[in-house]
Amino acid sequence: MTPIPTVGVLALQGDVREHLAALRAAGAEAVTVRRPQELAAVDGLVIPGGESTTMSKLAVAFGLLEPLRERVRAGMPVYGSCAGMIMLADKILDGRDDQETVGGIDMTVRRNAFGRQNESFEAAVEVAGIDGGPVEGVFIRAPWVESTGAGVETLATLGDGTVVAVRQGHLLATSFHPELTGDQRVHALFAEMVRGASAGSR
Repeated sequence: MTPIPTVGVLALQGDVREHLAALRAAGAEAVTVRRPQELAAVDGLVIPGGESTTMSKLAVAFGLLEPLRERVRAGMPVYGSCAGMIMLADKILDGRDDQETVGGIDMTVRRNAFGRQNESFEAAVEVAGIDGGPVEGVFIRAPWVESTGAGVETLATLGDGTVVAVRQGHLLATSFHPELTGDQRVHALFAEMVRGASAGSR
């Protein structure tokens, strides 16, 4: 029997509740993570959408930034949506000068690349590795990927070629918010990544 992975949602700021619901619907045990000891207890982590500069500051204030970096370096699967994508990027454009990231994905992302809140939009996005047709992508003050290193796999682009979903090994990131649509396929993909990593570590 395949073990049920325990996936944390970084609960400092952002759309935490929606990710918890989507993970549970995708067959994972989902818990909130606010402290280093809670981070140490999970098999994988979701970094939600929200405000990346605020999230970065709170991660430092809660003593989570370095433990997060250590878990990423150790191979813990992490999925970041929107602000979470920014948090997983090695480099940011249009961020604050003092903004820190967890890093791990060899990419450069541009903050708020799609414009302000009133320029939010939805688009059907074909995501490599997800069957059943396109997912509905909700883009809210979203970043996009400006460039990637050789080890990064592009999973989805918009019609103009803009990269909006990537994977590098155990790390997954999307510009959009699948947790707001009722479609759990992205979360199911991530839950499978967590199961695979957990099985490999046994």
